[in-house]
Amino acid sequence: MKKQSLIFDAHLDLSMNAMEWNRDLRWTVEEIRKSEHGMTDKPDRGRGTVSFPEMRKGNVGLCVATQIARYVKPKSTLPGWNSSEQAWSQTQGQLAWYKAMEESGEMVQIKDLAGLEAHLNLWEAPDDRTPIGYILSLEGADSICTIDHLERAYAQGLRAIGPAHYGPGTYAQGTDATGGLGEKGRALIKEIDRLGMILDATHLCDDSFWEVMDNFSGHVWASHNNCRSLVPHNRQFSDEQLKELISRGAVIGAALDAWMMVPDWKRGVSTPVEMNVSLETMVDHIDHICQLAGSAQHVAIGTDLDGAFGTEQGPKDLDTIADLQKMPSILQSRGYTETDINGILSQNWIDFLRKAWA
Repeated sequence: MKKQSLIFDAHLDLSMNAMEWNRDLRWTVEEIRKSEHGMTDKPDRGRGTVSFPEMRKGNVGLCVATQIARYVKPKSTLPGWNSSEQAWSQTQGQLAWYKAMEESGEMVQIKDLAGLEAHLNLWEAPDDRTPIGYILSLEGADSICTIDHLERAYAQGLRAIGPAHYGPGTYAQGTDATGGLGEKGRALIKEIDRLGMILDATHLCDDSFWEVMDNFSGHVWASHNNCRSLVPHNRQFSDEQLKELISRGAVIGAALDAWMMVPDWKRGVSTPVEMNVSLETMVDHIDHICQLAGSAQHVAIGTDLDGAFGTEQGPKDLDTIADLQKMPSILQSRGYTETDINGILSQNWIDFLRKAWA
């Protein structure tokens, strides 16, 4: 049997699923779905796609795993915490879960080049107990109470950070918002640079995106972002933004949330089958970035699977994360070489980290 390709998924909200959805990710996806039968508190109950056994089955041996907790101001319609201190405490609980998973042998935190190389060696011949490697990332910076908290987070292993998520933020403006960084945002960008952290451009609104590009000289990626020219919405990046990222050596992770994959998706109404959303659709976005870059070196995978959606809002041909192993044959059928395919599945993220952490 042909050895499965190693997959590096650059965006998984693992701790959110564990702490807020109460999913034990050591269970199989089928067991998690059964445990949620009849539950209606979340839109994706009974339809999750991610667990550690499924990641191992699909040879997803590396991921960028998030902490996420939004601080919202009074009258905001977005879900979140009423103070940055509460949001910080939520991310600390999420961190405690990652540490518990490390202690139980399920995961290993990767913070530097030596750790990355050791983990890659481990996954040359994995088994069903090989720990999954994770790089810790913070999605939205609102939980960083003060600039000093960022250095504390770095000491805990935080290696990437997205300044914004949805709506207006403390440090930058996110999806569906407008505006720049402000004084606090510029100070945060400077500190990210000083600490040598990776800046995740995902979710930045256009104004904040361009201000970040003007003020940040460090390593930048977009962990889970699709193409606005294919799906016209501010959540996706325009060709101009994608070209800017490419010019800076960034890698862009293609995401699998259906509303980001096809235009005119209506949440809670549209279905993957009726909208014909498949892994082929993901490759359309990958291919578009390759055409802009003139190579396959600046695009990879950042699925966002179980980022508050499940099979009801994912590709019709993906039941669990293990189905990412369908990607090589799809890419091959589109004319991608073996080197290109390995790059998209994992090597592009690995090469990025080797440069960033050199």
